[in-house]
Amino acid sequence: MTQSSSAVSIDELNIFFETVFGNRTRKPPVTTHVEYDRCVVEMACNEDMLRPGGFIAGPVQMAMADHAAYVAIFTRIGITPMALTSNLNIDFLRPCKGDKIIADARVVKFGQSLVVINVDIRGSSSEKVSSQSVVTYALPKD
Repeated sequence: MTQSSSAVSIDELNIFFETVFGNRTRKPPVTTHVEYDRCVVEMACNEDMLRPGGFIAGPVQMAMADHAAYVAIFTRIGITPMALTSNLNIDFLRPCKGDKIIADARVVKFGQSLVVINVDIRGSSSEKVSSQSVVTYALPKD
């Protein structure tokens, strides 16, 4: 595998999330791009995800950052269900608006037990980043 190749395909990711999380009230985000240490995921927004003023709610953005970070790890080591969030920090930079939310995640550091991922979130109505997260994941021990 070259450094630019993802360890998992878009189809494998979307099938995994639909199989594992597809029975929930809200459908899981859809992965639209993968490469080694990077992914882009998108999710359609409905009225339940909005706060007054039509802005995509902060908890929705946080969940999206967490999901995108999880996917970014998979681009390096394949689907690893037991990778777990150990920390998530988010800065809300501007209102997030649009009919879908888009997350662009990039691995910053991949250690033996922890992975740090930066995630930029935006709404589909803007090219500007609405929120920025740093997410740390703990990897399962063999």
